[in-house]
Amino acid sequence: MKRINFLMGSFMILALPFEIHASTWGFWAHKFINRMAVLRLPAELSPLFKANIDLISENAINPDRRRYAVVGEAERHYIDLDVYGDSAIHLPRTWKAAVEKFGEDSLRKHGIAPWHLERQILQLTEAFRIRNFDRILRLATDLGHYVGDIHVPLHTTRNYNGQLTGQEGIHAFWETRLPELFAEDYDFWIGPVTYLANPMDIIWDTIFQTHAACDSVLAFERIIASQLPPDKQYIYETRNNALVKVPSKEFSQLYHQMLDGQVERQMRKAVALIGNLWYTCWVNAGQPPLGVEKIVLPSENIPDTVQVLLPGIRIESDY
Repeated sequence: MKRINFLMGSFMILALPFEIHASTWGFWAHKFINRMAVLRLPAELSPLFKANIDLISENAINPDRRRYAVVGEAERHYIDLDVYGDSAIHLPRTWKAAVEKFGEDSLRKHGIAPWHLERQILQLTEAFRIRNFDRILRLATDLGHYVGDIHVPLHTTRNYNGQLTGQEGIHAFWETRLPELFAEDYDFWIGPVTYLANPMDIIWDTIFQTHAACDSVLAFERIIASQLPPDKQYIYETRNNALVKVPSKEFSQLYHQMLDGQVERQMRKAVALIGNLWYTCWVNAGQPPLGVEKIVLPSENIPDTVQVLLPGIRIESDY
């Protein structure tokens, strides 16, 4: 996966041999995580959400598609904790305090995931309060995506693709290749949702726990790569009508085994937190009655294939 910084003041055209897909978890995993979160909801929420489960699942990828075209979107998907060193644990929890300490430009450069999630939570709570079903579903869907993002270890480090350690491509290896090969064997039975008295504390704790997994994500891949002959590490597969290089099943199996369930644990945690946050927003809104109406949201008209990139955005794509 490649994250590209554009510092030029004009638009750039990126010619790609294959279609760019979403970043974190890949398209399939984001959709699946949102779908599983819907299935955890209690009777008071499930009619509206289940009636629109396909919408919530299919539109889970919209934030990743927007990041290629909307200025200010890309930084919502990550936070480079290691940029702040040991002081990361003391990062201001409110956006206002963080801006006063670091400046908005600096914060956006290194990612604003937790602060953006707080905004999403407040907006979803208000949407529940006024019973705006269209807005509820749009915000809940996007919230699910951003929560999924903070469970991907490489979304918490400036070494987001192993580019600082000679491990380019590890991002898509961990978050896309492993789930596509092994997720059918994962257990996603998590149980009912729970109310979160302090959701932002949970989100910040989640980000630090996710970041703690970066060492194993990188170290284990190096170990397996050192033990497997180069010609056994990668194969070529046809994707989007193009021949692309991907980690072999043998390489993936060994890496997956050494991670000892890490990808499954992170996906399960994402499903759990998404459902808990949806429920918490509804409770904090006063537990308003919701309908069973099936909603058709207007298309965001975001192309799957990226052609025009705005300056300043950091881009990640599968393989």
